[in-house]
Amino acid sequence: MNFSMQDWKWTREPADFVIAENQVEIITKPHTDLWQRTYYHFRNDNAPVFQMETQERFFSFVVRTAFESKRRFDQCGIVMYLDSENWLKASIEYENDRFQHLGSVVTNNGYSDWATTEIPADIHAMWYRFSRREDDYCIECSDDGKTFRQMRVCHMFHGGGTIRFGIYACSPEDSSFKATFTNMEITECKWLAHNGQQPDAE
Repeated sequence: MNFSMQDWKWTREPADFVIAENQVEIITKPHTDLWQRTYYHFRNDNAPVFQMETQERFFSFVVRTAFESKRRFDQCGIVMYLDSENWLKASIEYENDRFQHLGSVVTNNGYSDWATTEIPADIHAMWYRFSRREDDYCIECSDDGKTFRQMRVCHMFHGGGTIRFGIYACSPEDSSFKATFTNMEITECKWLAHNGQQPDAE
C-alpha cells in the first residue's frame, strides 16, 4: 500500500500541529477525548484524529509514539475512526506519577469497552502495530519496534469495507501536552492467518 502524508486528513484538528516527512507532532487541547456510553454514561467525541483511507483488506500499520503527558488521562496512540459510534484506539493513558494504563478501546455501535494493564509512569514512548484481516483487527505494542506483544484481537461490525486509520492524541481533563509520531510504515499483514482450529462450516 502506498504511504504519503499528503493522503492523510484531519477529523478535528488539535490545538497545534507540525507535519513533516514521516513525523507528526500534536499539541492537544484540554477536554478532548473519545468514549461512548459504557459505564461512565457519557459520550465524548472531540479528540483530534489524523488518518488515511484505504480499501486494502490485509495490511499492517506501525508507528512509534513519544509523549510528554503529565495530567490524568492524557493519551496518544493509534486509531481507526469510522464514525462517532464505531472506532478503536490503543494508547498509554497517564494516571499518576507511579503508573499509567497501556490499553485499548473498541467501540461498536455506540458502546465502548476498555482493556488495560498498568505500566510504570516513567515510560514515555511506545510502538504500536495495527493489523487488518478483512473486518477483524489486531493491535500490538512494542518497546523497541522489533518484538511486538499482542494487546487485542477484535471484530468491527462496520469495518469490512473502506476504512480510515492513523493516529490521535487527546487530553480529557484541563491539560495539554505534545505527542510525537514517527517511524510510520505500512507493510504486508504481519498478523498471520490462524493455523489452529478450522473455521466452522457455513
